[in-house]
Amino acid sequence: MGEAEETQAPEPTRKSCDWLFWLLVIVLIASLAVIIPPMFIRNGRPAYQTEAVNNLRQIGLAIFEFETEYGDYPNDKTATLVTKKHPGHGHNLSGNSSNALFRQLFAARLTQSEQMFYAKVSGTRKPDGVISPGEALEKGEVAFGYISGLSSEGNPARPIAFCPIIPGTDRFDPKPFKGKACVIRGDGSVISLNIGKNGHAFVGGINLLSAENPIWGDEDKIDIRYPDL
Repeated sequence: MGEAEETQAPEPTRKSCDWLFWLLVIVLIASLAVIIPPMFIRNGRPAYQTEAVNNLRQIGLAIFEFETEYGDYPNDKTATLVTKKHPGHGHNLSGNSSNALFRQLFAARLTQSEQMFYAKVSGTRKPDGVISPGEALEKGEVAFGYISGLSSEGNPARPIAFCPIIPGTDRFDPKPFKGKACVIRGDGSVISLNIGKNGHAFVGGINLLSAENPIWGDEDKIDIRYPDL
């Protein structure tokens, strides 16, 4: 008798392999489509908060340098000193907004960046980068509130600038940074504070912007300047 012939299973066709490969690709893409969007949602707000913190540090550096030249942080009186030293600056330094006080940094030639005054909070828009007289820090290009009348001689724990402040109040908007307020203090540190249910940011259990807070000493009034939104 002859040797029995071996029976081999047919090899899969190229067409069936290609079909299996593309099926796996489709499944992978569908899985990523489900996973990635929540990741962006979770990471988006912390990224915005990080941006605000970094910008506050830049603002702080400019303000501290301003004090070296003019004796105080930008306030209504230093506007006159800036104009005396740089009579042709052309910037609008009048008004009660934080925009007006921050413009003194441009007039004093201590910054040329509008970007550092931006944070992604309600009412703001990306600065256009135009800093010519009359166009620097226009409405909506500043996100930070500011305390006028301070200098490095005060309590180093006092806040200088912060966000996201609700204009006309001492309360913060909890939405942009997941219940956090970003603050730069007189010692140059930038901190994140929890925002309570009533919108106040607390330090030692006391409203940061309340005259009852010990960081303000004998201050009768805290002169908050709000961004022009």
